[in-house]
Amino acid sequence: MKDKAKAIVIHEKDTVATALEPLRAGAAISVEIHNRVEKIKLLAEIPAGHKFALIDMEKGTDVIKYGEPIGQSTAKISQGEHVHRHNLTSRTKQENER
Repeated sequence: MKDKAKAIVIHEKDTVATALEPLRAGAAISVEIHNRVEKIKLLAEIPAGHKFALIDMEKGTDVIKYGEPIGQSTAKISQGEHVHRHNLTSRTKQENER
């Protein structure tokens, strides 16, 4: 029997996964990326519905969800780190500042 997924990657281009339930720091979470299962060690607690990084990202990197950029990193983000407003500026906010 297949284990219940704890996180989901929505599109193959995504650089973040979304937690389907609260996840503990230090947990190794299995996610399907490009038709293979990869384990990501979480560096922080991830609330249900929140994102965590699938890859390391430098400051200013586009964060991809749904296969499209949703914003940019405002700091370096490591694989397994919580991605939220403390290290991400949204696409909407960027457009409003122009």
